[in-house]
Parts: sequence; C-alpha cells; structure tokens
Amino acid sequence: MTEPRRTRAEERIAALDASPQALASEVEELRNQLISAEQEAAENKAGWQRNAADFANYRRRTEQDREQMLGIANEVLLAKLLTIADDFDRAIANMPSELAGVGWAEGIEAIDRKLRLLLDSEGLTPIEAVGKPFDPREHEAVMQEETTSVPEGTVTSELQRGYRIRDRVLRPSMVAVAKHPENETAGNGESGGIN
Repeated sequence: MTEPRRTRAEERIAALDASPQALASEVEELRNQLISAEQEAAENKAGWQRNAADFANYRRRTEQDREQMLGIANEVLLAKLLTIADDFDRAIANMPSELAGVGWAEGIEAIDRKLRLLLDSEGLTPIEAVGKPFDPREHEAVMQEETTSVPEGTVTSELQRGYRIRDRVLRPSMVAVAKHPENETAGNGESGGIN
C-alpha cells in the first residue's frame, strides 16, 4: 500500500525539531539577536543625539555670528552718522544770534534733536570728558594745556565728543589735557624727569 500524500502543512510539521535542545538553541539565538538589535538601537540613538546637539550648536553659532555681523554693520553706520552729528553741533554752536527764532534755524535744531533721539535709541551715549581724569580707553589726547587751575592729567576741554555703544567705546573723545607748567621746567633740571 502506498502512503497517503501529505499536505504542505504536514510536511512542515514533520520537519520541525521540537526537541528541548533545539528549542533552547533557537531561544538562545533569538536572545543574541535581541541583544545585538538593542545595542545597535542604542548606538543609533546616541549618534542621533550627538548629531542633534551638533546641529543645535551650529545653529546657535551661526545666529551669534549673524548678530555680531549686524552689530558691526550697525556700529559702522552709527560712526558715520556721528560725523553728521558733529556738523550739527558746530552749525548750532556757531549760529549767529540774529538767526535765533528764524524758521529754518529752528528746523535745523529740530533735525539735530531727531538725530540725537535716533542715536540714543541705538544705545549710543556720549562720553563725559571735561573735568574727568584722562583715561586712554575713553579719551584721545590731541593737545596739552598748561594750567594750574585743575590737577595735572585732567581733561580741560573736549574738541570732539566721544561716544559709547552699550559697554564699548565707539569713538573716543578728542580732548585737551592739563599740564602744570612747573613740571616742564623741573624735567629740564638735574632731577632727570621726563620731558
């Protein structure tokens, strides 16, 4: 008698090894695959987190660079506007008294006020110089004035106003600094002073 023909399912069942050793071996192989997959997933996650942190740092640096470039461009423009403000200062200081109250002279003063408000709104503040001790970080000495009315090294006059933007000097004040006349003659004597 011939054996009845088996179905595919029956063939597969017959091919399965259900022995405890085979099942234990298969479980061990699956555990190893799981451990390997978990390690790979952890490595991928760590790599993704590093890339995300690198990108965040890159974006922060580029934003800082952009802000710095805009700040520099803003400072260059403000420095150019200061020459116009200086011209307004000279024009108003030298305006003949007979022009006081004339419409266009008042218009010039109004434009000067608007320019000052613009400079103030950009964080520009004038540097106080007259009567202060000379500070090379804020003042540029362009001349010395012999006087005994103030201590030596004191700023006696301001030739051009200096400005600070936030906490930095944008343009130092051009100043005259007090020098006592007796120090000049004492320097020529036997004391060996500086001329």
